[in-house]
Amino acid sequence: MDHLRNLGTQRIPMSADEDGYFGRECPVKECLGYFKITLGTGIKEPAPCHCPYCGHSGDSGTFFTQDQIEYIQSVAIQKVTEALHKDLKSLEFEHKPQGLFGIGFSLKLKESVPLPIRHYREKKLETEVVCDRCTLRYAIYGVFGWCPDCGVHNSLQILNKNLDLARKELALATSADADLANYLIGDALENVVSAFDGFGREICSQKAADIHFQNIASARRRVQDRFGFDFADTLRPDEWDKACRAFQKRHLLAHKMGVIDEDYLQKANDAGAILGRRIALSQVEVETSISIVESMGRRLFTGVLP
Repeated sequence: MDHLRNLGTQRIPMSADEDGYFGRECPVKECLGYFKITLGTGIKEPAPCHCPYCGHSGDSGTFFTQDQIEYIQSVAIQKVTEALHKDLKSLEFEHKPQGLFGIGFSLKLKESVPLPIRHYREKKLETEVVCDRCTLRYAIYGVFGWCPDCGVHNSLQILNKNLDLARKELALATSADADLANYLIGDALENVVSAFDGFGREICSQKAADIHFQNIASARRRVQDRFGFDFADTLRPDEWDKACRAFQKRHLLAHKMGVIDEDYLQKANDAGAILGRRIALSQVEVETSISIVESMGRRLFTGVLP
């Protein structure tokens, strides 16, 4: 028997989870990162798949998860076993006893028990992203990652999303009482600086550089030394001063309850600041800071990850 007559062409169904995602796993042994994608979005023509975590690019058929492979193997074995049983069943015969000695021959197969299928469930992940370049909807652990379809890093998209949330905080502050408004304005500034710091660290880490961005002046020098460009070169001198002042105010809010210290007086270039007093922070100032951070973010992204 050179082939199984009852096997034919088989299709093995793969089902999405309740949110429409299919699991994927990076084939690089040092990574093996698990992520999920949806079908029907993103790039339409055949394209390689990109691991969101390590950036490895390869044929999409190499990104099946181990659970999916075990499921496919179990279904294939079951179908082959069933086809083999049917082929052998067709060879059954029975020759009743005849002749002087009454000897008969027969071949009968016992009913087979179907082999079990290794079913699986996709895992829950932490962050869902819709790529703003190719529209792929995917899910990952952590926050930052490469788009599995077009390969663009999502860090600038995540930064802009956080800046939009800060803008919403400022909008809420316009209708709040004075105490709540001051809190929302200060919290918005802290979120802006934290978002830029996380974004900048992630971008630089893709090139094996460890640079922190809460000290914006130091980060500017270190990026110039490491990458050979100035992420603040799109800003006017007064805009750079405003950025430095905003980052210094955020430091006071986070670590000094907003009270002005000697370090702030030396670094912030704030003519109205008085030692021991609380800093003044307006909604307009934070709105300006958001726009400045957007500009620096775009420049940093294109400079490090062109």
